[in-house]
Amino acid sequence: MQRINYHHLYYFWTVVKEGGIARASEKLHLTQPTISSQITQFEQTIGHALFDRAGRSLLLTDTGRDVFDYAEEIFSIGRELTQYLSGRAMGKGYRLNVGIADMLPKLVVMELLKPALHLDIPVKLFCHEDKPDRLVKELELHALDLVLTTGPLAIKPASGIFSHFLAESPMVVFGTTDLVDAYRKGFPHSLNGAPFLMPAGQLGLRQDVDRWCEEMEIWPEIRAEISDSALLKTFGAEGIGFFLAPRMVQDVITKQYGVDALGVIEGIREKFYLLSAQRKVNHPALMAILDHAKDISDDRFNLSGI
Repeated sequence: MQRINYHHLYYFWTVVKEGGIARASEKLHLTQPTISSQITQFEQTIGHALFDRAGRSLLLTDTGRDVFDYAEEIFSIGRELTQYLSGRAMGKGYRLNVGIADMLPKLVVMELLKPALHLDIPVKLFCHEDKPDRLVKELELHALDLVLTTGPLAIKPASGIFSHFLAESPMVVFGTTDLVDAYRKGFPHSLNGAPFLMPAGQLGLRQDVDRWCEEMEIWPEIRAEISDSALLKTFGAEGIGFFLAPRMVQDVITKQYGVDALGVIEGIREKFYLLSAQRKVNHPALMAILDHAKDISDDRFNLSGI
């Protein structure tokens, strides 16, 4: 493949950002045929189609979405460089490229990353969500500074990737006030036959839930299996069923989704890990995240309020 033509990349990026060739034409002060021709040349150079052309509509292909993500970062760095050279930069800071495993609850991500946003030196976060194995490959190529995931991953010793334990949290059963009031007496055995929303796509957590139910001889009525943690909570907020979430974000969940905590299930605990390309991290933001995680323990939580 020939070297990438960054003019072509910029035209492609602008078309996606502007929502079509017509609007990109106005922004770039170029004719529509010129932009179309440049993008076609770009596709021929890289050997991949970037758009699925259906009539007048342009839909990004899988490759197109990946190229756009790279272009976003490339031109973001370019803007930072322009500001720096113009003397408009807000002082020196750090970039932190974070890979987030797609099964990781978003509220937990926020809790774990918060320390990086409160340093004396400004930190600019770039967050990318994907499957854990893909994120590890990006980490191996040093395209990411860290990866957040649940559960330890099987990492080859020769990969140069190191796993750092961050925190663990017992799981809490959440539900609407009506559900909690109806099933509070006799918890956790009261969950037998109760409507429940189960996590899907999180093999480790789902196995732990199934094992706990079997050991306790509790068989809830599964109303739905949902892989997206935010969607699962949204269903739960509508009273469709109970759902589980880490104790470490209980206060945020009850406030944000208007639900109540029914009780803690100590037999199910979720663990969180940080993967890095260094055994000993020296990035200030990473060090802040690791230091903060040491304070996340059962002692920090007031379980008596449930």
